Amino acid sequence: MDQRVHEHAETLVDWSARIEPGEDVVVHVGEGAHDLGVAVAAALGERGANLLARYSSSEMSRAYLRAHGDDFEEDPEFEQALYERADSVLSLRGTRNTRAAADVADDRQQAYAGARQGIREARLDTDWVSTVHPTRALAQQAGMSYEAYREFVYDAVLRDWASLAEEMDRLKTLLDDGSEVRLRKEDGTDLTLDIEDRTAVNSAATVAYDSHNLPSGEVFTAPADAAGTVTFDVPMTIRGRRVRDVQLTLKDGVVVDIEAGAGEDVLASVVETDGGSRRFGELGVGMNRGIDRVTDQILFDEKMAGTVHLALGRAYDATLPEGESGVESAVHVDLITDMETDSSLEIDGEVVQRNGQFRWEDGFGV
Repeated sequence: MDQRVHEHAETLVDWSARIEPGEDVVVHVGEGAHDLGVAVAAALGERGANLLARYSSSEMSRAYLRAHGDDFEEDPEFEQALYERADSVLSLRGTRNTRAAADVADDRQQAYAGARQGIREARLDTDWVSTVHPTRALAQQAGMSYEAYREFVYDAVLRDWASLAEEMDRLKTLLDDGSEVRLRKEDGTDLTLDIEDRTAVNSAATVAYDSHNLPSGEVFTAPADAAGTVTFDVPMTIRGRRVRDVQLTLKDGVVVDIEAGAGEDVLASVVETDGGSRRFGELGVGMNRGIDRVTDQILFDEKMAGTVHLALGRAYDATLPEGESGVESAVHVDLITDMETDSSLEIDGEVVQRNGQFRWEDGFGV
Protein backbone atom coordinates (compact mmCIF):
# COMPACT_ATOMS: atom_id res chain seq x y z
CA MET A 1 0.00 0.00 0.00
CA ASP A 2 1.22 3.51 -0.85
CA GLN A 3 2.68 5.06 2.32
CA ARG A 4 0.72 8.23 1.59
CA VAL A 5 -2.51 6.32 2.26
CA HIS A 6 -1.33 5.77 5.84
CA GLU A 7 -0.27 9.43 6.11
CA HIS A 8 -3.73 10.43 4.85
CA ALA A 9 -5.38 8.24 7.51
CA GLU A 10 -3.18 9.61 10.29
CA THR A 11 -3.88 13.21 9.24
CA LEU A 12 -7.61 12.44 9.19
CA VAL A 13 -7.68 10.75 12.61
CA ASP A 14 -5.21 13.00 14.46
CA TRP A 15 -5.30 16.50 12.94
CA SER A 16 -8.79 16.54 11.43
CA ALA A 17 -11.07 14.48 13.71
CA ARG A 18 -8.93 14.66 16.90
CA ILE A 19 -9.98 11.12 17.88
CA GLU A 20 -9.47 10.20 21.55
CA PRO A 21 -9.32 6.74 23.19
CA GLY A 22 -12.74 5.25 23.84
CA GLU A 23 -14.62 7.45 21.36
CA ASP A 24 -17.34 5.89 19.18
CA VAL A 25 -16.50 6.44 15.50
CA VAL A 26 -18.69 5.64 12.48
CA VAL A 27 -16.69 5.28 9.26
CA HIS A 28 -18.45 5.41 5.89
CA VAL A 29 -16.21 3.62 3.39
CA GLY A 30 -16.87 4.43 -0.26
CA GLU A 31 -16.85 1.60 -2.77
CA GLY A 32 -13.43 2.64 -4.10
CA ALA A 33 -11.91 3.71 -0.77
CA HIS A 34 -11.09 0.28 0.65
CA ASP A 35 -7.36 0.94 1.13
CA LEU A 36 -8.00 4.19 2.98
CA GLY A 37 -10.64 2.41 5.07
CA VAL A 38 -8.08 -0.21 6.10
CA ALA A 39 -5.54 2.47 7.02
CA VAL A 40 -8.13 4.42 9.02
CA ALA A 41 -9.22 1.26 10.85
CA ALA A 42 -5.60 0.64 11.85
CA ALA A 43 -5.18 4.22 13.04
CA LEU A 44 -8.38 4.05 15.10
CA GLY A 45 -7.30 0.74 16.61
CA GLU A 46 -3.92 2.17 17.59
CA ARG A 47 -5.67 5.05 19.36
CA GLY A 48 -8.11 2.83 21.23
CA ALA A 49 -11.27 4.17 19.58
CA ASN A 50 -14.42 2.12 18.89
CA LEU A 51 -15.07 1.52 15.18
CA LEU A 52 -18.31 0.89 13.30
CA ALA A 53 -17.67 0.66 9.55
CA ARG A 54 -20.43 1.19 6.97
CA TYR A 55 -20.21 0.50 3.25
CA SER A 56 -21.17 3.56 1.20
CA SER A 57 -22.00 3.05 -2.47
CA SER A 58 -23.48 5.48 -4.98
CA GLU A 59 -24.62 2.52 -7.08
CA MET A 60 -26.46 0.97 -4.11
CA SER A 61 -28.09 4.34 -3.43
CA ARG A 62 -29.17 4.56 -7.06
CA ALA A 63 -30.69 1.06 -6.96
CA TYR A 64 -32.59 1.87 -3.75
CA LEU A 65 -33.95 5.21 -4.95
CA ARG A 66 -35.04 3.90 -8.36
CA ALA A 67 -36.87 0.98 -6.77
CA HIS A 68 -38.49 3.02 -4.00
CA GLY A 69 -41.61 5.14 -4.41
CA ASP A 70 -41.65 8.87 -3.65
CA ASP A 71 -42.98 8.44 -0.10
CA PHE A 72 -40.00 8.03 2.25
CA GLU A 73 -40.19 7.38 5.97
CA GLU A 74 -38.98 10.43 7.85
CA ASP A 75 -35.74 9.93 9.77
CA PRO A 76 -35.79 6.16 10.43
CA GLU A 77 -35.07 5.77 14.14
CA PHE A 78 -32.44 3.05 13.79
CA GLU A 79 -30.21 5.28 11.66
CA GLN A 80 -30.82 8.49 13.57
CA ALA A 81 -29.95 6.72 16.83
CA LEU A 82 -26.62 5.64 15.35
CA TYR A 83 -25.51 9.22 14.78
CA GLU A 84 -26.98 10.49 18.03
CA ARG A 85 -24.74 8.02 19.88
CA ALA A 86 -21.61 8.60 17.77
CA ASP A 87 -18.77 10.92 18.75
CA SER A 88 -17.34 11.19 15.23
CA VAL A 89 -18.39 10.27 11.69
CA LEU A 90 -15.65 9.88 9.08
CA SER A 91 -16.74 9.76 5.43
CA LEU A 92 -14.20 8.22 3.04
CA ARG A 93 -15.48 9.02 -0.43
CA GLY A 94 -14.23 7.02 -3.37
CA THR A 95 -16.83 6.33 -6.02
CA ARG A 96 -16.45 3.97 -8.99
CA ASN A 97 -19.11 5.82 -11.01
CA THR A 98 -19.43 9.60 -10.75
CA ARG A 99 -22.70 9.55 -12.73
CA ALA A 100 -24.44 6.77 -10.82
CA ALA A 101 -27.42 8.95 -9.89
CA ALA A 102 -27.89 10.54 -13.32
CA ASP A 103 -31.06 8.55 -14.06
CA VAL A 104 -32.70 9.03 -10.66
CA ALA A 105 -35.53 11.56 -10.93
CA ASP A 106 -34.79 14.94 -9.32
CA ASP A 107 -38.06 14.95 -7.37
CA ARG A 108 -37.24 11.55 -5.87
CA GLN A 109 -33.77 12.69 -4.78
CA GLN A 110 -35.39 15.82 -3.39
CA ALA A 111 -37.98 13.83 -1.44
CA TYR A 112 -35.31 11.51 -0.02
CA ALA A 113 -33.14 14.44 1.10
CA GLY A 114 -36.12 16.13 2.73
CA ALA A 115 -37.16 13.00 4.63
CA ARG A 116 -33.68 12.61 6.13
CA GLN A 117 -33.13 16.10 7.45
CA GLY A 118 -33.17 14.96 11.09
CA ILE A 119 -30.58 12.27 10.33
CA ARG A 120 -28.42 14.84 8.59
CA GLU A 121 -28.64 17.18 11.57
CA ALA A 122 -27.70 14.36 13.96
CA ARG A 123 -24.65 13.54 11.84
CA LEU A 124 -23.64 17.20 11.68
CA ASP A 125 -23.83 17.40 15.47
CA THR A 126 -20.90 14.96 15.70
CA ASP A 127 -17.23 15.71 15.03
CA TRP A 128 -17.68 14.67 11.41
CA VAL A 129 -15.01 14.85 8.71
CA SER A 130 -15.29 14.07 5.00
CA THR A 131 -12.36 13.17 2.75
CA VAL A 132 -11.65 11.58 -0.64
CA HIS A 133 -9.55 8.59 -1.66
CA PRO A 134 -8.29 8.82 -5.27
CA THR A 135 -10.05 6.42 -7.64
CA ARG A 136 -9.89 5.91 -11.38
CA ALA A 137 -13.43 7.22 -11.80
CA LEU A 138 -12.55 10.46 -10.02
CA ALA A 139 -9.37 10.75 -12.10
CA GLN A 140 -11.41 10.32 -15.27
CA GLN A 141 -13.92 12.94 -14.11
CA ALA A 142 -11.03 15.33 -13.48
CA GLY A 143 -9.58 14.63 -16.95
CA MET A 144 -6.37 13.25 -15.47
CA SER A 145 -4.45 10.00 -15.47
CA TYR A 146 -4.85 7.94 -12.32
CA GLU A 147 -1.20 8.48 -11.35
CA ALA A 148 -1.42 12.25 -11.85
CA TYR A 149 -4.68 12.40 -9.91
CA ARG A 150 -3.16 10.59 -6.94
CA GLU A 151 -0.34 13.15 -6.87
CA PHE A 152 -2.91 15.93 -7.01
CA VAL A 153 -4.96 14.51 -4.12
CA TYR A 154 -1.99 14.02 -1.82
CA ASP A 155 -0.60 17.47 -2.64
CA ALA A 156 -3.94 18.87 -1.46
CA VAL A 157 -4.30 16.64 1.62
CA LEU A 158 -0.78 16.28 3.03
CA ARG A 159 -0.03 19.93 3.80
CA ASP A 160 1.38 21.94 6.67
CA TRP A 161 -2.07 22.63 8.04
CA ALA A 162 -0.88 24.62 11.06
CA SER A 163 0.93 27.15 8.82
CA LEU A 164 -2.01 27.44 6.44
CA ALA A 165 -4.33 28.00 9.42
CA GLU A 166 -2.20 30.99 10.45
CA GLU A 167 -2.48 32.56 6.99
CA MET A 168 -6.22 31.96 6.73
CA ASP A 169 -6.74 33.58 10.11
CA ARG A 170 -5.86 36.92 8.47
CA LEU A 171 -8.90 36.68 6.20
CA LYS A 172 -11.08 35.38 9.04
CA THR A 173 -10.26 38.48 11.10
CA LEU A 174 -11.19 40.79 8.21
CA LEU A 175 -14.51 39.01 7.69
CA ASP A 176 -15.30 38.91 11.41
CA ASP A 177 -14.75 42.67 11.64
CA GLY A 178 -16.58 43.45 8.39
CA SER A 179 -20.19 44.23 7.57
CA GLU A 180 -20.38 43.86 3.80
CA VAL A 181 -18.65 41.83 1.08
CA ARG A 182 -18.81 42.84 -2.56
CA LEU A 183 -17.79 40.59 -5.46
CA ARG A 184 -17.10 42.21 -8.83
CA LYS A 185 -15.98 40.70 -12.14
CA GLU A 186 -15.82 41.76 -15.76
CA ASP A 187 -18.39 39.08 -16.64
CA GLY A 188 -21.19 41.13 -15.07
CA THR A 189 -20.85 39.87 -11.51
CA ASP A 190 -21.72 42.56 -8.98
CA LEU A 191 -22.99 40.97 -5.81
CA THR A 192 -23.28 42.49 -2.34
CA LEU A 193 -23.49 40.26 0.74
CA ASP A 194 -24.40 41.33 4.28
CA ILE A 195 -22.07 39.64 6.82
CA GLU A 196 -22.63 41.87 9.83
CA ASP A 197 -22.60 39.96 13.15
CA ARG A 198 -21.53 36.77 11.37
CA THR A 199 -18.54 34.66 12.39
CA ALA A 200 -16.08 33.42 9.77
CA VAL A 201 -14.71 29.88 10.08
CA ASN A 202 -11.01 29.25 9.51
CA SER A 203 -11.51 25.94 7.72
CA ALA A 204 -8.09 24.39 8.30
CA ALA A 205 -9.21 20.76 8.00
CA THR A 206 -9.81 20.14 11.71
CA VAL A 207 -12.84 20.05 13.95
CA ALA A 208 -10.82 22.19 16.38
CA TYR A 209 -11.50 25.05 13.92
CA ASP A 210 -15.09 23.96 13.18
CA SER A 211 -13.71 22.60 9.88
CA HIS A 212 -14.96 19.27 8.57
CA ASN A 213 -13.31 18.59 5.19
CA LEU A 214 -9.93 17.07 4.35
CA PRO A 215 -8.54 18.63 2.29
CA SER A 216 -9.77 22.04 3.29
CA GLY A 217 -8.24 25.47 2.94
CA GLU A 218 -11.07 27.98 2.86
CA VAL A 219 -12.54 30.69 5.05
CA PHE A 220 -16.32 30.77 5.04
CA THR A 221 -19.22 32.59 6.63
CA ALA A 222 -23.01 32.85 6.22
CA PRO A 223 -24.43 35.95 4.51
CA ALA A 224 -27.52 37.40 6.14
CA ASP A 225 -28.66 38.98 2.88
CA ALA A 226 -27.61 39.20 -0.76
CA ALA A 227 -28.44 41.40 -3.72
CA GLY A 228 -27.18 41.64 -7.29
CA THR A 229 -25.96 39.27 -9.98
CA VAL A 230 -23.24 36.62 -9.83
CA THR A 231 -21.82 34.32 -12.50
CA PHE A 232 -20.43 30.88 -11.65
CA ASP A 233 -17.99 29.92 -14.38
CA VAL A 234 -16.44 26.79 -12.85
CA PRO A 235 -18.23 23.71 -14.29
CA MET A 236 -19.45 21.03 -11.88
CA THR A 237 -21.71 18.02 -11.53
CA ILE A 238 -24.89 18.39 -9.46
CA ARG A 239 -27.17 15.40 -8.89
CA GLY A 240 -25.28 13.50 -11.56
CA ARG A 241 -25.81 16.21 -14.19
CA ARG A 242 -23.36 18.68 -15.75
CA VAL A 243 -23.88 22.33 -14.77
CA ARG A 244 -21.89 25.25 -16.21
CA ASP A 245 -21.98 29.00 -16.92
CA VAL A 246 -24.57 29.77 -14.27
CA GLN A 247 -25.85 33.28 -13.61
CA LEU A 248 -28.06 33.98 -10.61
CA THR A 249 -29.84 37.22 -9.81
CA LEU A 250 -30.87 37.89 -6.21
CA LYS A 251 -33.19 40.43 -4.68
CA ASP A 252 -33.80 40.75 -0.93
CA GLY A 253 -31.65 37.66 -0.41
CA VAL A 254 -33.70 35.41 -2.70
CA VAL A 255 -32.84 33.99 -6.14
CA VAL A 256 -35.28 35.58 -8.59
CA ASP A 257 -33.68 34.52 -11.88
CA ILE A 258 -31.57 31.58 -13.09
CA GLU A 259 -29.69 31.26 -16.37
CA ALA A 260 -27.19 28.54 -17.27
CA GLY A 261 -25.32 27.26 -20.28
CA ALA A 262 -26.10 23.72 -19.10
CA GLY A 263 -28.03 22.22 -16.19
CA GLU A 264 -30.52 25.04 -15.72
CA ASP A 265 -33.26 22.50 -15.00
CA VAL A 266 -31.17 20.93 -12.22
CA LEU A 267 -30.68 24.28 -10.52
CA ALA A 268 -34.37 25.08 -10.92
CA SER A 269 -35.11 21.83 -9.08
CA VAL A 270 -32.58 22.65 -6.34
CA VAL A 271 -34.09 26.06 -5.55
CA GLU A 272 -37.58 24.55 -5.35
CA THR A 273 -36.54 22.10 -2.61
CA ASP A 274 -37.83 24.17 0.33
CA GLY A 275 -38.06 27.67 1.77
CA GLY A 276 -34.30 28.03 2.29
CA SER A 277 -33.00 26.68 -1.00
CA ARG A 278 -33.37 30.02 -2.82
CA ARG A 279 -30.99 31.73 -0.39
CA PHE A 280 -27.23 31.65 0.05
CA GLY A 281 -26.27 29.83 3.25
CA GLU A 282 -22.51 30.12 2.69
CA LEU A 283 -19.89 32.45 1.28
CA GLY A 284 -16.51 30.71 1.03
CA VAL A 285 -13.10 31.89 -0.16
CA GLY A 286 -10.62 29.24 -1.39
CA MET A 287 -7.02 29.46 -0.09
CA ASN A 288 -5.44 26.02 -0.68
CA ARG A 289 -2.67 26.50 -3.26
CA GLY A 290 -2.04 22.76 -3.30
CA ILE A 291 -5.25 22.60 -5.38
CA ASP A 292 -4.23 24.07 -8.72
CA ARG A 293 -6.90 22.84 -11.12
CA VAL A 294 -10.62 22.10 -11.38
CA THR A 295 -11.47 18.41 -10.92
CA ASP A 296 -15.30 18.42 -10.79
CA GLN A 297 -15.15 17.37 -7.13
CA ILE A 298 -16.58 20.05 -4.86
CA LEU A 299 -14.46 18.92 -1.91
CA PHE A 300 -11.38 20.07 -3.85
CA ASP A 301 -12.69 22.70 -6.24
CA GLU A 302 -14.26 24.98 -3.63
CA LYS A 303 -10.93 25.12 -1.71
CA MET A 304 -8.86 26.14 -4.74
CA ALA A 305 -6.99 29.40 -4.20
CA GLY A 306 -8.30 32.17 -6.44
CA THR A 307 -11.95 31.06 -6.26
CA VAL A 308 -15.03 32.06 -4.30
CA HIS A 309 -18.03 29.82 -3.79
CA LEU A 310 -21.57 30.44 -2.65
CA ALA A 311 -23.92 27.70 -1.47
CA LEU A 312 -27.66 27.60 -2.01
CA GLY A 313 -29.38 26.29 1.11
CA ARG A 314 -28.34 25.38 4.60
CA ALA A 315 -26.07 27.65 6.67
CA TYR A 316 -23.60 26.19 9.17
CA ASP A 317 -24.30 26.98 12.83
CA ALA A 318 -20.66 27.85 13.53
CA THR A 319 -21.04 31.03 11.44
CA LEU A 320 -24.16 32.33 13.18
CA PRO A 321 -24.81 34.38 16.31
CA GLU A 322 -25.96 32.27 19.25
CA GLY A 323 -29.69 31.64 19.08
CA GLU A 324 -29.98 32.50 15.36
CA SER A 325 -30.85 29.69 12.96
CA GLY A 326 -29.83 31.28 9.66
CA VAL A 327 -30.85 29.61 6.41
CA GLU A 328 -32.50 26.24 7.03
CA SER A 329 -32.77 23.81 4.15
CA ALA A 330 -32.45 20.15 3.19
CA VAL A 331 -29.85 21.12 0.56
CA HIS A 332 -26.45 22.77 0.53
CA VAL A 333 -25.34 23.14 -3.10
CA ASP A 334 -22.08 24.97 -3.80
CA LEU A 335 -21.41 27.01 -6.93
CA ILE A 336 -17.94 28.37 -7.76
CA THR A 337 -16.64 31.49 -9.50
CA ASP A 338 -13.06 32.02 -10.66
CA MET A 339 -11.62 35.25 -9.21
CA GLU A 340 -8.21 35.16 -10.94
CA THR A 341 -9.02 37.50 -13.84
CA ASP A 342 -10.55 41.01 -13.87
CA SER A 343 -12.08 40.57 -10.44
CA SER A 344 -12.04 41.92 -6.91
CA LEU A 345 -13.28 40.95 -3.47
CA GLU A 346 -14.02 43.93 -1.21
CA ILE A 347 -14.81 44.07 2.50
CA ASP A 348 -16.49 47.32 3.57
CA GLY A 349 -15.27 49.04 0.41
CA GLU A 350 -11.64 47.97 0.75
CA VAL A 351 -10.15 45.60 -1.85
CA VAL A 352 -8.83 42.54 0.00
CA GLN A 353 -8.25 40.32 -3.04
CA ARG A 354 -7.59 41.34 -6.63
CA ASN A 355 -7.28 38.83 -9.48
CA GLY A 356 -6.89 35.94 -7.03
CA GLN A 357 -4.12 37.54 -4.94
CA PHE A 358 -4.65 38.73 -1.37
CA ARG A 359 -3.23 42.05 -0.28
CA TRP A 360 -0.55 40.31 1.81
CA GLU A 361 0.68 38.25 -1.16
CA ASP A 362 3.20 39.10 -3.86
CA GLY A 363 1.39 40.15 -7.01
CA PHE A 364 -1.47 42.02 -5.31
CA GLY A 365 -2.42 45.04 -7.33
CA VAL A 366 -1.08 43.65 -10.60
